[in-house]
Amino acid sequence: MITRLLVANRGEIARRVFRTCRSLGISTVAVCSDPDADAPHVAEADLAVRLPGARPADTYLDIARILDACRATGADAVHPGYGFLSENADFARAVLEAGLVWVGPPPEAIAAMGSKVEAKRLMAEAGVPVLASLDPAAPGEFPVLVKASAGGGGRGMRIVREPGELALAVESARRESAAAFGDGTVFVEPLLEAARHVEVQVLADRHGTVWALGERECSVQRRHQKVVEECPSPGITAELRERLCEAAVRAARKIGYVGAGTVEFLVKGDRVAFLEMNTRLQVEHPVTELVYGVDLVRLQLEVAEGVPLPAAPPGPVGHAVEVRLYAEDGDYLPQSGVLRRFEVSGDVRVDSGVESGSVISPYYDPMLAKIIGSGSTRAEAVRKLVTALRRARLHGVTTNRDLLVDILMNPAFAAGDTHTGFLTPDGPLRGAAPRQEAGELPVLAAALAMAAANRRRAKVLPGLPSGWRNVRSQSRRARFEEAEVVYDPLPRGVTVVGAEPQEVVLERDGVRQSFQVARYDEDGKIYVDHAGGCAELTPVPRLPQPVEHVAPGSLLAPMPGSVLRVEVEAGDRVVKGQAVLVLEAMKMEHRIAAPSDGVVSGVHVEKGQQVDAGAVLAIIQEETS
Repeated sequence: MITRLLVANRGEIARRVFRTCRSLGISTVAVCSDPDADAPHVAEADLAVRLPGARPADTYLDIARILDACRATGADAVHPGYGFLSENADFARAVLEAGLVWVGPPPEAIAAMGSKVEAKRLMAEAGVPVLASLDPAAPGEFPVLVKASAGGGGRGMRIVREPGELALAVESARRESAAAFGDGTVFVEPLLEAARHVEVQVLADRHGTVWALGERECSVQRRHQKVVEECPSPGITAELRERLCEAAVRAARKIGYVGAGTVEFLVKGDRVAFLEMNTRLQVEHPVTELVYGVDLVRLQLEVAEGVPLPAAPPGPVGHAVEVRLYAEDGDYLPQSGVLRRFEVSGDVRVDSGVESGSVISPYYDPMLAKIIGSGSTRAEAVRKLVTALRRARLHGVTTNRDLLVDILMNPAFAAGDTHTGFLTPDGPLRGAAPRQEAGELPVLAAALAMAAANRRRAKVLPGLPSGWRNVRSQSRRARFEEAEVVYDPLPRGVTVVGAEPQEVVLERDGVRQSFQVARYDEDGKIYVDHAGGCAELTPVPRLPQPVEHVAPGSLLAPMPGSVLRVEVEAGDRVVKGQAVLVLEAMKMEHRIAAPSDGVVSGVHVEKGQQVDAGAVLAIIQEETS
């Protein structure tokens, strides 16, 4: 029987496991790197152990330190979560050799699926359909997909459409895979475009019972990382579902699987091809839990204790859809900084690794939370999600909230017409309406809230309206970097029902609307949340400080990170789109390209250097004709 469980992970998944442990009366242990010292998962555990350092290799990937933490706290079991060491057979073996309970599959099963090359061979033997493996040096056909043999999460994957791009893609995938998983092995296979990404949740005990808990649709992805997942898939027939589940069970039996795992497939029409098997709990497991009425973490723990599963799994009821809320901008670049406010309300499930005030570090994945809607129908689940996302108060870092709403409201998504190219430039979102600028009323609300705050701070005649004059010489206006508004006199048809520093209620032509206003002195931003979303505004100071100007042609770091590679020197001639250097941030490579044809007039960084967001990396002097 498990009495004290250490979760060898961080953030959302650590909190998720702790939640089930509390319901079962199991004591919990957290581990944390230095950047995570004040993270919510640390505060929620009964005991916590610091892993000195920031880099994953020195902390969450250090097997010896994890085992030392088990000994120091008296933990008798280890749950690996997902990512990091969750699919590391050596780690599973070390846990078992230390006399601890391993909440996961046998090391042999992890090793069998840990190499995607070997996994494909085993699956073919088991009668599971697979794609051909091609020669990385000369695949013979294009387009192809370069894939890391180890790990997952889209890292170490590159699409290659032309022979001349292959060598660089293979080398880049190897570096990224080695950095993320400690293994730079890659392989190449045909790219099956516009296919669905469908996976089957399996659960097996030590007594020979293997469950297939239906399928999940995970086709909406960016950078090969999932963004939206749902259960069941809207595009899978009953006959195809049966084929997928049977293939997943055969896969699990082939390798003697025990515990929770996921078998992933590409599906195009009636064609099915094995992708990989994830020998761990998946990020998207909540949609299966809500549809099948199970707690997969509890079942993992019970299986690890030797409890047999019932002969047959429960049946599905209803539909569930999950979105991943990331700290990233519109170009999918990860963001870091302080999450000033994180509030998500509504009839949804929220699994998060953050809370208001959390610091989003450049060292780890930028996912903030998973938000899951469920209902008797797919439309009901989606409607709940859209409402919760629009009402969420997310301040301090840029998120993909608007993208998620656009996806959920897209007609192709509503029709269930999803595939892995959904978010590509020629995918269904290509015709989406451009993001609207902040409307007049949110800006007006910000101005009125600022005026109310100024009046509240007044030490002389506090009863007078803000900015009051005996003889008015001009209208009163507020200037923001994004917009400007006159708030006295009010725009035609607008009346103020109430104006406080944190809330403004306006009425226009008989329609009343409330605006929640928050201002943070640390960054000077004002956030106005309303029924249509959130307006982020930056007040223009009356007496602005001198601004340091950067030289024309400067390439600025889009995020904090480490310089992985510099590919040019001062004096080099470059063309638009050519790689100038590569940054590594949040475990992924980010290519910094020349914005135009020109000459490199200066390189301001070197390999291995840490840079802050906005730092000048290089200067390209544009050529003029």
